[in-house]
Amino acid sequence: QVQLVESGGGLVQAGGSLRLSCAASGISFSSYTMGWFRQVPGKGRELIAAISWNGGITYYPDSVKDRFAISRDNAKNTVYLQMNSLKPEDTAVYYCAARRLVAALRADGGYNAWGQGTQVTVSS
Repeated sequence: QVQLVESGGGLVQAGGSLRLSCAASGISFSSYTMGWFRQVPGKGRELIAAISWNGGITYYPDSVKDRFAISRDNAKNTVYLQMNSLKPEDTAVYYCAARRLVAALRADGGYNAWGQGTQVTVSS
C-alpha cells in the first residue's frame, strides 16, 4: 500500500522559510519521480517542483524558482521542499506526489500517488 505523508506546514510571516517533508512507503522510492503541488480553494493543483529519481534534475515554474528547492534522500524514502522568501500568495495546501511514468519533469500529469496535504499559510 502506497503511502505519502507530508509534514512541516504551518503559519509563517512573509519573508520567512519553511521546510516540508514527505515520507514515502509502499513504493520503490528511488524509481519514482517526486513532485510537490499546491492548491488554493477554487483552483486546480499547481506543480511547483519536481525531482528526478536520483535527484540529478529538478524543475520549478517561474513562480517559485530561486525561492524553493526540492531535494530527496533515497536512503530515507523522503523528499523535501525548502521554501524561502515566502509570500502571502504562497498560501495553499501543499501535496507531495509520486510518478513512476517517465516524462518531462515539467509535465504535471501521470502522478498516481498523493499525500494528504499540509497547509502553508503566509501572513503579510
